[in-house]
Amino acid sequence: QVQLVESGGGLVQPGGSLRLSCAASGSDFSINAMGWYRRAPGKQRELVATITSGGSANYADSVKGRFTISRDNAKNTVYLQMNSLKPEDTAVYYCNANVRVVSNLRDYVYWGQGTLVTVSS
Repeated sequence: QVQLVESGGGLVQPGGSLRLSCAASGSDFSINAMGWYRRAPGKQRELVATITSGGSANYADSVKGRFTISRDNAKNTVYLQMNSLKPEDTAVYYCNANVRVVSNLRDYVYWGQGTLVTVSS
């Protein structure tokens, strides 16, 4: 079993910055791609950014140039640096990890509990 624990959400003014973290814990696993998704009030969950184990990143058009995803494989942690935040970035942000269990070579997808980001003056 793998657990993802997110941190770093909060209230920030428009134009401000926040950094989200998501740490994976457990045993007998390796992590492939990791990512961040978000769900704004009244909207469906959408992809924000993903990153492969090799460090290749992909971003939603709405966050390109403002958000940066990174990961520390030694710490099984993924980060999301969010700059130039806008009110429309307000959402619950969820961490996602594609995990392979070493003992049975099966792949699973895990989600964090979510962290709220509010952009408001």
